Amino acid sequence: MAELLSSPSSLFAMTGLFALTGSCIYMRKIHLTTQMLVYVALMLAITVVLHQLRVFHFPQGGSLTLGAMLPIVLLSYRFGPSVGAMAGFLYGFINLLQDPFILHPIQVLFDYPLPFMAIGLAGLVKKNFYLGILFGFAGRFLCHFISGIVFFASYAPEGMSPIIYSLTVNGSLIGAECLICLLVAKLLPIRRLLDSMGQHH
Repeated sequence: MAELLSSPSSLFAMTGLFALTGSCIYMRKIHLTTQMLVYVALMLAITVVLHQLRVFHFPQGGSLTLGAMLPIVLLSYRFGPSVGAMAGFLYGFINLLQDPFILHPIQVLFDYPLPFMAIGLAGLVKKNFYLGILFGFAGRFLCHFISGIVFFASYAPEGMSPIIYSLTVNGSLIGAECLICLLVAKLLPIRRLLDSMGQHH
């Protein structure tokens, strides 16, 4: 235990691997129908396209997009958070191919599959779509925040704490992305879109 505490990257590696393993075990229980597979494929394709419509792109990876996470949120609400997390997991690896920035294998875990899986948590807030978006993005922020502290500390300006640096960079990026997602959701007929997707979880 003392060795783990003295090596934060090892501690976060174990945490990330436990989270990923637990999520994979949970996702194995999903009963996927043809309808679900069609919508997962469709929403992932839309997410990939929206990711290309970047408002801003950080040199160290990460982009501000025009609501690219909204399709994953819709999947999470229509078919449940487990399906949303599965779609996020798949998109995390697509994003790794689209926009790779690799410093360490565990950093990849915290910057790609885990944060996009966290967007699927939006479906846990069943009664409020917009609060669900905030909840999903809070999970995504936590993953990037941890990665920023542990793996991007050297990018912090001289004299700045890695915690403040990660909070500033990831907070501004994820906060702005969340705000755009909320605004786009306000402009779209969300209830009609959800109803058109059929089965509710």
